[in-house]
Amino acid sequence: MKDLSVSIRTESTPKVFGTEEAVVLRSQDARGVVMLRLNRPRAFNALSEAMLAALQRELDAIANDESVRVVVLAAEGKAFCAGHDLKEMRATPSLDYYQRLFAQCSEMMLSIQRLPVPVIACVHGVAAAAGCQLVAMCDLAVASSTAKFAVSGVNLGLFCSAPGVALSRNVLRKAAFEMLVTGEFIGAEEAKVRGLINRIAEPDQIDAEVEKLVASIITKPRVAVAMGKKLFYRQAELGIAAAYDAAGETMACNMMDEAALEGVQAFIEKRPPQWSQRAD
Repeated sequence: MKDLSVSIRTESTPKVFGTEEAVVLRSQDARGVVMLRLNRPRAFNALSEAMLAALQRELDAIANDESVRVVVLAAEGKAFCAGHDLKEMRATPSLDYYQRLFAQCSEMMLSIQRLPVPVIACVHGVAAAAGCQLVAMCDLAVASSTAKFAVSGVNLGLFCSAPGVALSRNVLRKAAFEMLVTGEFIGAEEAKVRGLINRIAEPDQIDAEVEKLVASIITKPRVAVAMGKKLFYRQAELGIAAAYDAAGETMACNMMDEAALEGVQAFIEKRPPQWSQRAD
């Protein structure tokens, strides 16, 4: 993502959450592309309570910001995300604490899916346990050829039940269960075959590959993408008849929007669509 990387450095100051450590960095370029970077490299970007809270605040802000068109979720350091912060978890061994922690994590994960804009995971290094869940909850994922994925909690006696929810909605059941019950890592090629990620790039080309997706998405009307994303996840949880009913209603409402009306008219007249700023 060469253009985005440049804009991050020159057009905006990273927004910092946390106290001593900036656990999440946010930048936004002139196109409305937001980059969120996990920033606990020494801890392999483990999802501490502070990081979960920071991500939640960012996602909530993005949900209400109509200038945002795409979100890219990346990470600093050698790993994408190693999962939950086990040291932090072990320090408070109580059922109430663990219930609150996993509820906090689930709400953050669901917020990614509820955003009206696409979220792209930019993955390098290891994405394990809740880190693999984070990849699975993003709408799209581009990984480095050297990336590795696992839901490895079972190796510690902790079955990755919550990551399994996201994983089983990305890959086939038997493939998902194999990962969950063995805790074994798979490489980027296998992750792509199984449907966990969309694209693979060499480490020095991963930003450029993400930029290809970004550039394509931002040429589409924001309203159409938002309506489509919402329906995409809703229909997946319905029976087929109900899914068609929901899809038909969404398409009818979409067709009444000025962006779709202009797009169809432009097709008929064999010209490029002239979308308004609101439609874009």
